[in-house]
Amino acid sequence: MSETKDKIVALADKLVRTKGFNDFSYKDIAVPLAIKNAAVHYHFPTKTDLGVTVVDMETNSFHHNTSKWAKLPEDQQLKNLCEVFTKHCHAGNVCLMGSLAPDFFTFEESLQLKVEQMATDILEWLTKCLENGRKKKYFSFNGSAENRALLIITNLQSGLLLSRVLGPDKFTRITRQLLDDILP
Repeated sequence: MSETKDKIVALADKLVRTKGFNDFSYKDIAVPLAIKNAAVHYHFPTKTDLGVTVVDMETNSFHHNTSKWAKLPEDQQLKNLCEVFTKHCHAGNVCLMGSLAPDFFTFEESLQLKVEQMATDILEWLTKCLENGRKKKYFSFNGSAENRALLIITNLQSGLLLSRVLGPDKFTRITRQLLDDILP
């Protein structure tokens, strides 16, 4: 990508995480980057095109991180995932999925499919991490690994939302409890 395109995507990602996808315009990107709206439209003819690129960037980052973590014990992989969310908490962000989900039904199909695939990828990875970790005795929990993965990911997402209202300490406590509940 070009430097301008990279800056547009990075700022769009930040705006999605702080304001929501439907609550920013190309002007919100153009003004801080000191470019014309036409420059944003040149790189992303539609807002859906921009949204797809933001989701692709996040999905690629997730796959890159999980590939790096693959040789680590599963408990450390889960802690690394929690750390990614912690960094977003301290930056005042919500997770991309948590920000996009409320507007999901307003999106064009191409963006809906990208968001759905991102959610599926995260859930499948987390389920596999928990299954493998339980087999190796890194984790102990009742129920299926997929149900536990659903509990963890929804708590991390909602924890970021709650931390905006009640402060980052609440997110830290949620994360600590999630780990304490499954670490033997």
